Amino acid sequence: MAKKKGKAREKAKARLKVSYSPEQQVILARLTSDVTEHLADKPRRLAHSLSVAKTAERLALMYGVDPFLARAAGLLHDWEKACSASEQLAHARELGIDLGVELELVHSVLHGMIAARVLPSRYPELPPSVWHAVAVHTSAAADMGPLDEVIFVADGIEPLRPDTPGIERLRSLVGEVSLDDLFWESFVGGIIYVLEGGRYLYPGTIDVYNSLAARRAERARD
Repeated sequence: MAKKKGKAREKAKARLKVSYSPEQQVILARLTSDVTEHLADKPRRLAHSLSVAKTAERLALMYGVDPFLARAAGLLHDWEKACSASEQLAHARELGIDLGVELELVHSVLHGMIAARVLPSRYPELPPSVWHAVAVHTSAAADMGPLDEVIFVADGIEPLRPDTPGIERLRSLVGEVSLDDLFWESFVGGIIYVLEGGRYLYPGTIDVYNSLAARRAERARD
């Protein structure tokens, strides 16, 4: 039975097709070219970004989210990763990013926030929803929308990620659970990963967790 369900799921995924307008095709081609050039010195990061874009597009099609916006956000989500950690810290300070703690402690979540502030002027044709998804793809937020959730999940499960039990489990849930539940599993799994590694957990993540957990509990009571 499990094998039949798996085959049915794969067939359903294979039927997903996307069609972009000529204008959208031009924009995506430009984004792909720009990202390829910008991350040329970091081929693994580039490969990851391209893979996230494709994964986000597929998730968007499965869950009724705009695939164009998903692909665009996926392409740009790690733009700031072209810079070193020290450069990212400098950029964050220049932009006045304040997370309530020393930025060195949370440098791993800064790149999305930085990109979301500097790229809108470069790509004014993209709507605010793209930049919000880019901004929260590492830290998450209490007000996660469907596009935000798609990018967050795609970043964690794209095919170039290692086939760990946790990631394999998340991949198996695609199309089997709601987007909200898929994001929740990915978000909680990320927290567990940080804690098991003995790394610093951004306090804002705890606030986001509590907010999301309370909302899920309320929905369960309805």
